[in-house]
Amino acid sequence: MVFETFFLFFFHLIVLLRLEKGIQTKLQVNLLYKNSQEEHIHNHYIIYYSMKMNIKPLLLLSAVIACFSIKAAEMEKPFWSINPEGGITWTNDGHVHADHVEMAGKKMAVVLHYGINGTGRFTCERHLVFPMLRTIPNDTHGSFIRYINWDPLESVLIGQSRLIDRKEQVESISLNGLMTVQSKWGNIGVRRTLSPSTTLPALVEQYELTNLSDRPVTISIEPTEHRLTSDAKKGVDGTYVVESRLYDTGTFQLKPKESKIFSAVISARREREQSLLCNVTAEIAARKELVARWQENLILESPDKVLDRMFAFSKIRACESIYETKNGPMHGPGGERYYAAIWANDQAEYANPFFPFIGDPYANASAMNSWNMFAAWMNDEWKAIPSSIIAEGTDYWNGAGDRGDAAMIAYGASRYALARGNRQEAQHLWPLIQWTLEYCHRQLNEAGVVCSDKDELEGRFPSGNANLCTSSLYYDALLSAAYLARDLKQPSSVVKSYEKQARELRAAMDKFFHAEVEGFDTYRYYEGNNVLRSWICIPLTVGIFERAKGTIDALYSPRLWTKDGMLTQAGSETFWDRSTLYALRGALMAGDTERTLGFLQYYSNTRLLGNHVPYAIEAWPEGNQRHLSAESALYARIITEGLFGIRPTGLHSFTVSPRLPKDWPEMSLKHIRICGDDFDLRVYRNKNQQVRVQLIKERKIIKEAGCPASFR
Repeated sequence: MVFETFFLFFFHLIVLLRLEKGIQTKLQVNLLYKNSQEEHIHNHYIIYYSMKMNIKPLLLLSAVIACFSIKAAEMEKPFWSINPEGGITWTNDGHVHADHVEMAGKKMAVVLHYGINGTGRFTCERHLVFPMLRTIPNDTHGSFIRYINWDPLESVLIGQSRLIDRKEQVESISLNGLMTVQSKWGNIGVRRTLSPSTTLPALVEQYELTNLSDRPVTISIEPTEHRLTSDAKKGVDGTYVVESRLYDTGTFQLKPKESKIFSAVISARREREQSLLCNVTAEIAARKELVARWQENLILESPDKVLDRMFAFSKIRACESIYETKNGPMHGPGGERYYAAIWANDQAEYANPFFPFIGDPYANASAMNSWNMFAAWMNDEWKAIPSSIIAEGTDYWNGAGDRGDAAMIAYGASRYALARGNRQEAQHLWPLIQWTLEYCHRQLNEAGVVCSDKDELEGRFPSGNANLCTSSLYYDALLSAAYLARDLKQPSSVVKSYEKQARELRAAMDKFFHAEVEGFDTYRYYEGNNVLRSWICIPLTVGIFERAKGTIDALYSPRLWTKDGMLTQAGSETFWDRSTLYALRGALMAGDTERTLGFLQYYSNTRLLGNHVPYAIEAWPEGNQRHLSAESALYARIITEGLFGIRPTGLHSFTVSPRLPKDWPEMSLKHIRICGDDFDLRVYRNKNQQVRVQLIKERKIIKEAGCPASFR
């Protein structure tokens, strides 16, 4: 039925597209699906398609009927559901399913490739990454990686027989910054908990065995150790050793309902170093405490519990992927490829401006460390700052040339300084901000927009000599620099100069990039571009709304929007979540609240509760939809900058332009840690249906205003 419906729909679209140009028609498709936490149909996936055509009413009606014949019952049921403990749970219903998820600590990361196989057994291959054990060549991808398929339950005997010879019945798998698996092996219950150590190069696992019978059971856990060594010629520090070890082994008598806990640790070290000893109970407690601390700040409370939980999860992934390198903390994307390194887009542009909002000291320290690393490459010859600092800060990568990296750095550093609200840090960052702005100014072409060799996709798709993204970031950086210069008591001429440059750039951007592309009044991404590109959303995220309607219509049209998110380029099959996340943020900022809420809800349900969870992903087909860390920061910014419209305008001032959906009576962000403060924002409708915002500190309303509002 689904195939027939979509065939009919697209058949009619093909017919319609072949008709002559005429009036503009908008087709709306509502794909309803059941929210896993509610008994009623809750969310909507809305597709808008705008095109010029001369159309007969019956043909249009036929296409619309085909669209609306898609029923809620035909949508794929979510694998996962929200649980009361702050996580998500997959309750096994007998389906074979596999997925992968990344977790990280200061000294290691792990991608768990897990699932339930055809026999009903839980499977898990551990892809372990040790970023500070460097391999040769010591380049971007030079982290020591090993795939381990060890199952500690192989060492467990029940009486005289092995536990794994029994049939396993997996009951549930849960995620909340660590993984918990509950299953039964006959009369033995098993609870697995897998977590990265917060501070050690180790994956820790805890196994709780419970006697479910009404008789005593003898359980034996055999001592087990494995040791693997690497080729000394392939390691910067010679041979690396991977050790797997069981703790709390022995033979035990379990009474009915009684439990026994044992542990497993997989760690890595240099050969000259001593073997790692680990208190697994303490390590798991530390991980839970760290996750809880992230969740105590920047709390979203809205009528949509999926958005709330997805936002909470985004904080975990955004903040966990920071590695304690020999040159200080370095936030890294992850994905089994990108560690102990920083990029001008992932860190400077995406993640660093978000970190002050959550107030995590280690995340803020990593941001400052990245700014220092980029600043070390400032020069009097005005050569481009490298795109990436790699190998624990000892080398660089600049293989794509100038990607507009100076604009990314200027944008991120100025926004970070404003949001952080720390005058000393802002003064420290000011030379870097000035240098990168001046570099961009020197790259202006005759049309007044910024030239660069590539954009952040590094040539995967064409970007011309001057692209829309780079100029947009530079424009926003000029505005932020003007705000910052004012608070840093810079000469008024500096403030006026940046403001003047921003005005001139905005006008030049509209003249140079504005175009009708595929029938939409929007932007060409570069000179000569005549196919829709997802990065046309960038101006919306920096407050340029002149072409908002046509741009948003284009973004949400079937030419760009798919069930997986937004295509990078119309007509391709490639999607990168980062452009989807930027588009959702920008559309909300532009006031397209109701339509965008539907897309945001669809996206959040898919990423949090679908078949690949629980974070925003990088791309497809490239990278197998890796859970890169900075994409989760971009998701969080949909809420902070899009839904709530928070924009720092000084070290201790900000504006709020919230977009409260019409069916929401109120929404709140609690414990926001920007501008050197800790406060809540509550947005609600009063009895006259006017949207109001309250600034709350220590449960007291400090200020209330209409929207948009300014706070200081």
